[in-house]
Amino acid sequence: MSLFRQTIVRSQRSLPGFRSPCLRLPPVNLSSRYPRSISFSVPLKNATNTTRQSAVPAAQAPLSHQAPAAVEDTAKPEYSGPLAQTFRRLKIFSLASLTFSFTLAPFMFLIESSLPIPARFALVTIAIGSSGISTALVGWCGAPYVTALRRIAPQDNNGGKGLEMTTLTLGLKPRVTRVYDTDFLVDTKRPFAKWELASSITVASQAPGQEETIAETMNKDGEVLGRWVVTWGENGEGTCRQVGNVVRFFNVHEELL
Repeated sequence: MSLFRQTIVRSQRSLPGFRSPCLRLPPVNLSSRYPRSISFSVPLKNATNTTRQSAVPAAQAPLSHQAPAAVEDTAKPEYSGPLAQTFRRLKIFSLASLTFSFTLAPFMFLIESSLPIPARFALVTIAIGSSGISTALVGWCGAPYVTALRRIAPQDNNGGKGLEMTTLTLGLKPRVTRVYDTDFLVDTKRPFAKWELASSITVASQAPGQEETIAETMNKDGEVLGRWVVTWGENGEGTCRQVGNVVRFFNVHEELL
């Protein structure tokens, strides 16, 4: 087989125009055919954003990440009522039972029974009355309970000490009361409450006839619902009065403050 292959190769070499496959081809000048200015580049998608982010000074870069945390810290209350959820569930249960009593009241007169109409009317009155009284008691006992409390910074309160307390109505609507002068918060004799806004106070060096707002009650939208205003008289005696609907009594756990 090797002799046969050598014979074929020799016969091919003897042919005119044959070139051995081992011969090297002369170099081809591609510059004459293709311009040298051709180049390929892949643009970065975020090249512009990357340049802008790196242009931010190092001292200011962390502020964009720390600012939201600082806002959340100032919004967090310094005090949270431990019985807030208990009062909330109790109000929901009372309102549900009152609604249930009103819903079933008409059926007492529609269902066939041997009870006369006056007896049925008495049963409906007792059911609705007892449910209404219990709901009113729950609302009265839980109205002063402070669910959240935080201090007002002196720079935001003309240099004085202030408190912001949040309570809930019977309908579970938040009421935010800002007390701008804590000297007007005194002990109270009202059950289920610890503090109250003083009805009168005596302070030295006050101009007679001057009025000041001591506290304001707002809803969740910041709308002022009522104010506690003091009118100064002779010898620094101040008489307070209520303007609008203001929360006056507050129930807090003083041992947690």
